[in-house]
Amino acid sequence: MELKFRLPPKGFKRLFYDIETSPNIGLFWSASWKANIPHDNIIKERAVICVCYKWEGQKTVHAIKWDENQCDKSLLEELMVVIEQADEVVAHNGDNFDEKWIRTRCLKHSVDCPPKLNSLDTLKKARTHFRFNSNRLDYIGKFLFGDGKLDTGGFGLWKSILLDNCEKAMAKMIRYCKKDVELLEDVYHRLRPYINHNTNAAMATGGEKWECPNCGSGSIWMKARRYTKMGTPRIRMQCQEGGCKTNYTISNKAWMMKLEEEMAEKARNK
Repeated sequence: MELKFRLPPKGFKRLFYDIETSPNIGLFWSASWKANIPHDNIIKERAVICVCYKWEGQKTVHAIKWDENQCDKSLLEELMVVIEQADEVVAHNGDNFDEKWIRTRCLKHSVDCPPKLNSLDTLKKARTHFRFNSNRLDYIGKFLFGDGKLDTGGFGLWKSILLDNCEKAMAKMIRYCKKDVELLEDVYHRLRPYINHNTNAAMATGGEKWECPNCGSGSIWMKARRYTKMGTPRIRMQCQEGGCKTNYTISNKAWMMKLEEEMAEKARNK
């Protein structure tokens, strides 16, 4: 299979992604929320319909869909090539939903997949750092920007894709998924000054410990010096690069390294 290789940006490679999945198709005796449907009644297993993704710093949102036989193997193979290029992947409820779905389907098709993605889950960050009325991506988008997810028009969209192989329905599904990825990135960028981060972008790209862990920039300033209960000094920093404004904490040793570097730079320029 020939994969469509799309180069990530230079520097720290942060990937935003979202998947859309199909339901199981099976046999049941009655329609009820409390119906007991054993796994023996499944006649067609659920799968990944499509995945959309974009690299931070790039405008294009890419889409991969299952094949004409509604098999997601080639989708997963291409997706894993993309994910392996990423320094960090970002999804909403990604740790509990998207990642486990992807790994389960990779297992089904014997597609290589790491046991844990280097991820940042915006749902977990929303629950940890804030108190929204709802932690759903749609609500947070409307709360912050007045703009949420697209309307799918109900379960009929999934029926048209599954039962009719409708190309128009698939195109609508991909538009819906792309919008989710764009909204995800917007939400992440608004949250990032207020949250802690899972990956140090500065160190990942060969930078220094005092540089911004989110974007890797050295354009930073010290906000305050604080001490732990054991008397250990901690330096509160904020990134000044563009709209990043990430708040983070470094050790006193890392701060002294920065000061020494500045002094050495001044000495060289005399």
